[in-house]
Amino acid sequence: MSERINLGKSAPALYQAVMGLEKLAAEAIASASIPEGFAHLLRLRASQLNQCAFCIRMHTHDALSSGESSDRISVLPAWRETGYFTEKERSSLALVEAITLISEGQVPDAIYEQAAAHLSKNEISAVEWLSVVINAWNRIAISSRYPVKA
Repeated sequence: MSERINLGKSAPALYQAVMGLEKLAAEAIASASIPEGFAHLLRLRASQLNQCAFCIRMHTHDALSSGESSDRISVLPAWRETGYFTEKERSSLALVEAITLISEGQVPDAIYEQAAAHLSKNEISAVEWLSVVINAWNRIAISSRYPVKA
């Protein structure tokens, strides 16, 4: 792989602005009483869809450190087929996936309506902002080719 410009180093003010968004999104998650471990699973799921190896590794470690089980992490790509997630979590995962894959049909009304049936407005807002921010981080890490070495 060719070496790329590291966006964090080439434009530190912009990078810090994204860090500010990250902090605000984390505060929104906490304010909505979404568990930290599950928030890392939401970030991890977006990172899996975006194929961001750097973020996948980081959020797997963060989820484990926050008390998430290796079982929930391992079945995350097939969450719909498992009994590991509550209806509230399933609605959050579907919303994160729809926002991550926004070019493939926007955010379908059915997914938003499912979220509205199981999540408060505060929770929906927090999940949506978390999705926006992790997708920004994925794009920074992927386009900069952040190294992922064993």
